[in-house]
Amino acid sequence: MNNESSAIATARISPLPRTRPNTDGTLFAALGVLSFSFTFPATEWALKGFGPWSATGIRGSVAALIAVVALALTRAPRPARGDWPALATVAVGCAIGFPLLTTFALQTSTTAHSAVVIGLLPMATATLAALRTKRHPSRAFWAAAGTGAATVIAFTLSQNRGRPTIADLYLFGGLVLCAAGYAEGGRLSARMPGWQVIAWGVVLAAPVNVAVCTIAMPNEPIHLSAKALTGLAYIALVSQFAGFVAWYRGMGLIGVARASQLQLAQPLVTLVWAVLLLGEHLTPAVPATAVIVLACIVVTQRTRAA
Repeated sequence: MNNESSAIATARISPLPRTRPNTDGTLFAALGVLSFSFTFPATEWALKGFGPWSATGIRGSVAALIAVVALALTRAPRPARGDWPALATVAVGCAIGFPLLTTFALQTSTTAHSAVVIGLLPMATATLAALRTKRHPSRAFWAAAGTGAATVIAFTLSQNRGRPTIADLYLFGGLVLCAAGYAEGGRLSARMPGWQVIAWGVVLAAPVNVAVCTIAMPNEPIHLSAKALTGLAYIALVSQFAGFVAWYRGMGLIGVARASQLQLAQPLVTLVWAVLLLGEHLTPAVPATAVIVLACIVVTQRTRAA
């Protein structure tokens, strides 16, 4: 009887630890999405006082300085030799390519229109992750993700009457690079602390970003203001580092494909910031789109990989 009672007690208790990582992972990933949702508005603020090259270079250099201090204080071990190629992908995609290309895009494109790239990013990340790991999500997962991505794209394009422009090419290029960085960073986060993944990534990108600062700042106009400095501080401290700490932590716990689908909500949150802080106008289609996207997120979160 004692053994039977013990077995019953164990059976009642054991499911709890298995559900906790999924809950924590979803919360961390959602926090990362919320952090990233303000990146485009903050970049627009930064561009009011800094050129695109200067803003990007300072962003990456400040993040690298924070990363070096954090790695030194915690005495973080050096990554394994086999992890360096993936970290290089994180550096190129998330610490150089995406910040630079989207900053160029925002010179001529509105925040709302630029949010199109965010609508494509979850599908691109999930696709690259599936190809990289050879673990393919179920058909229901792809159907929900595809519906959500298509809804976001249709919404953002209809709001801005989008036509292919040079800004769209920048956004597409940034999308591909960022998706690769997300996929590789999320894969590493399954066995390495997420904050160390982005820390080593921005450190690897530091020589490029410092060089960009050195060349660009004397040659681009700089007009210091509270708004420009606030925007620059945000994209350096949060968009380039703190947001990734939460994001990679979330992907490490619940998987790249599933976490990436939470980003389907990011364009809508970005559009809210665009209205509140940048004065951009949105149509009544916003609530309807939000309901569809949130429904898709629920489906993807409940669908297991095949």
